[in-house]
Formats: sequence, structure tokens, C-alpha cells
Amino acid sequence: MTNEAVTTSVEAVPERAPVVPQKPRTRANRPANETRRWLLSNLGAPLVSFAVFLLIWSQVAAHVKVNFGSIPGPLAVWKQAVVLWDDHWAERQKEAVFYQDLAKHRADFLAQHPGETFPDIKYSGPPTYLDQIGTSLETVFMGFLIGSLIAVPVGIVCGLSRVFFNAVNPFIQIFKPVSPLAWLPIVMILVSALYNPPHPWFEKAFLSSAITVAMCSLWPTLINTALGVASIDKDYLNVARVLKLGWWKQIWKIVLPSALPYIFTGLRLSLGVGWMVLIAAEMLAQNPGLGKFIWDMFQNGSSETLAQIMVAVFTIGLIGFVLDRLMLLLQRLVTYDAKAI
Repeated sequence: MTNEAVTTSVEAVPERAPVVPQKPRTRANRPANETRRWLLSNLGAPLVSFAVFLLIWSQVAAHVKVNFGSIPGPLAVWKQAVVLWDDHWAERQKEAVFYQDLAKHRADFLAQHPGETFPDIKYSGPPTYLDQIGTSLETVFMGFLIGSLIAVPVGIVCGLSRVFFNAVNPFIQIFKPVSPLAWLPIVMILVSALYNPPHPWFEKAFLSSAITVAMCSLWPTLINTALGVASIDKDYLNVARVLKLGWWKQIWKIVLPSALPYIFTGLRLSLGVGWMVLIAAEMLAQNPGLGKFIWDMFQNGSSETLAQIMVAVFTIGLIGFVLDRLMLLLQRLVTYDAKAI
């Protein structure tokens, strides 16, 4: 073949267009119509459904009569939420004035009686709605911590040992469905009998509620932990035995990292169950949290207190949602699982 033929054949081959690398599609560079669809799906649909819910609620509330009037509508509930907020800050102002006066009395007393001790007096005003929210959060986290410290180790041993799981499984199946209303009287009796220190760190009502939360919420974590540990590839454990890793090193290096997504799924479920159980426990134990607030408002029996109960219902739901989202965020940070939902 001559040089002219080679040149002709090369010129006959069409040139390929250069491949331009495409940027990965993100929210910032997606098309405008796709952005609108995303906004309508993720923001518009929830807003429309919530507006429809408020409309139905307001119409139903106006036509349902009870012994003290009508059921409060959305506007009445919002007004009571504002009242509870204002009451909290009014109480905080009273507390600040009390401690200012107390400081003056202490200074005068010490000036007249040098060397003597002024009595430690604390403000004894009633807890506000926000104070009761704080008490409920402290109680549920205490119960959640107690339950997790029991459930995770027991779940790990259940996942590693079939014999131990068979021994524990009957207790799981028996006690898992038990209501907090059944556990609470037993717990209160035991706390009253066994918890009598000279300087108690916790109130008995607080401790009874927290233990009840722990006993009702530990089961999802225990079951999911056992499932996660049992699902670990056996080759990992065989390699650990070949390398002669100790039992604790196997737990920390292999078992926990592999089972962590299952453990966090159980923890999220347990926290949700504990938050739901807490309200009933506080009602009976009279722990000064949201449960006691709802019970006290129910005992008053008026249109305003019913609206405040509904404020508490929305508060419980919103806090439960926030707690779940926080656990999901922690799960993604610890397990690096961006697909966790």
C-alpha cells in the first residue's frame, strides 16, 4: 500500500467528538423544572396536607360539643401555647426577683450576725410547662441509658451464642409485650423499699418513671443487636481466631463495627418506645413532667385546659420527631451510612 492510499484511508475515518465529563447531578445544578418538582413533592405536599388537616380540624371542632363547650380548634390551641410560653417567662421573672431579695436578706443577715450561716433557701414556685418538658426529657434519657446499657451487652452475647439466646428468648417473648401500666406499680414498690439513701440524688417518682421506661424500651435494641451480631460474616470471626485476638478485641474490632447499623436501628426504636411509654409512667408516678401536666389539665376539665392538653400532644409528637432525627444523624456520623432513613 502506497503512502497516498494510507493518507486517503486515514482522512476517510471521521473524527470522534471529544467526551466532555458530566458533573454529577445535585440540587445546585439540576434543571429548573426538576427543582420545581422536587420542591412541590418535598415541601408543597406536606404543607397542603397540613393545611387540609387544620381545615378539617377546625370544622369538626366547631360542631362537636362536650360538657364544657366545644372542642378547641387550631386557633384556640395556638393561643394556649402562647399562654404557656408567657407563663414560663413570668415565672422566671418571679424567680429572679426572689433571688435578688434573698441576696439582700443574706447580706443584711451576715452584716448583723458575722460568722453565722444563712440558711439555703430555694425558690418554691410551681414548675412551668417548659420545666415539665425538661423533666420529661431528663427522665426518658435516663431510662434510655439504663435500657441501652442492659440491652446492647446482652444482645451481643445472644448474637454470639445460640445457647445463650435460647435461654434468654423466653424472657424476651414474655416481658416484651407487658404494658408500662403493669410495670409501674411493681417498680414503685421496689424503689420505695430499696432506694432510701440519706441524701438522694433522684426523686423516687423520677427514678420509678425512668426504670419503667428502661424496662419497656430495651427490647428493640436487644433484638436488633442480637440480629446484627448473628448476621456477621463468620469468616471475620474465623480470621480473628487465627490471629488469636482476645475476646474483647474481637468485640471492639469486629463485632461492634459490623453490627453498628443494626444496633442504631434498635436504639432509635427504643428511644421512640421510651418516649411513648414515659407519658403513661409520669401520669401514675406523678413525676413532674408532661404526663403529670396532661393529668392535671384533665382533672381541671375546662375548654382552656383541653386546649393545653392538645398543645402537649403536639409537643410530644414534635419532640419525638426531633429525637428520631437526632438519632438518625448520629447513626450516619458513626456508621457512615448515608442511606439510613
